Amino acid sequence: MSAAALVQLMRTPESAAALRADQWNGILSAARAERLLGTLAALLEYVAVPDAVRAILADARRDAEREQRIALWEANRAVEALAPLGLEPILLKGAAYAAAGLNAARGRMIGDLDILVPRDRLEEAEGALLAAGWEWVKPDPYDDAYYRRWMHELPPLIHRERDRMIDVHHTILPLTARPRPDAAALIAQSVEIGGGLRVLSPADRIIHAVAHMLADGDLSGGLRNLWDIKCLFAEIEDKSELERRAARHGLTAHLARARRLADHVYGQGETRVTLADRVFLRRLLSRDAWGRDSRKWLGLAFYIRSHLLRMPPLMLIRHLWTKWRKGHRPV
Repeated sequence: MSAAALVQLMRTPESAAALRADQWNGILSAARAERLLGTLAALLEYVAVPDAVRAILADARRDAEREQRIALWEANRAVEALAPLGLEPILLKGAAYAAAGLNAARGRMIGDLDILVPRDRLEEAEGALLAAGWEWVKPDPYDDAYYRRWMHELPPLIHRERDRMIDVHHTILPLTARPRPDAAALIAQSVEIGGGLRVLSPADRIIHAVAHMLADGDLSGGLRNLWDIKCLFAEIEDKSELERRAARHGLTAHLARARRLADHVYGQGETRVTLADRVFLRRLLSRDAWGRDSRKWLGLAFYIRSHLLRMPPLMLIRHLWTKWRKGHRPV
């Protein structure tokens, strides 16, 4: 599988010299599909690779650098919009890694800007962003009501001039999810980084990445998320604080699984994995030589799992039935 070849190359960049042209095609396709091409380019920047590959990787590094500049500019615009309210947005995910200068940001592609604000200030934040040029992406009344009642964020916004998305969170998991992270504790322990911006504490950054990957989503793009976790693990100094924060947020078991998966995929592979972990690994490594999901049935199973994690069965049935009638189909 090309996904397996990709992670092997990320573990041992020096092995690039032994790769054949057909192997490069599969690795680059898998990296692009997983949004890891920029990261791979950063890892291989000083490694000898074929000329055609070098050109592709150079483009990917430039693309990642451009995306990060745009993301940080968008963060600055959000700061300007929220400053009159006395709100300092807490950056999440890729923009946070870039703003804080973390290794997880090396070559990382950044899409939407994700920020965290207190739930009791959501209405104010929403009004300020709308006044500053952002507008709703989802005009559908059902979607709007669903986000506001059950989700961990406002409906997504897009800037009418810059065409950039912003997701405004008030916690890190849907309100209907089984784990209930302590949003107030996340905000209280956040760290000021200057420019009117804050980021989560080192431990909470890991907790958020783990929650996003294992307690919410369907593992689509999971290799990129797991790389983030691997990099964040390497930079945290107080491991005991990480365990305490995981317990505080109800994510101890998820953190343990993330450790096992990260070691198996990107580390030495010496950690013993469970039978359930192996199912996760099959899902993570399902990209073929064309970058396609080669295990559609498993992807569907994780899609269903992601919804079951988010809401009780009866609520899920009602939600999926409503979405089905509106024409939504899982990809």
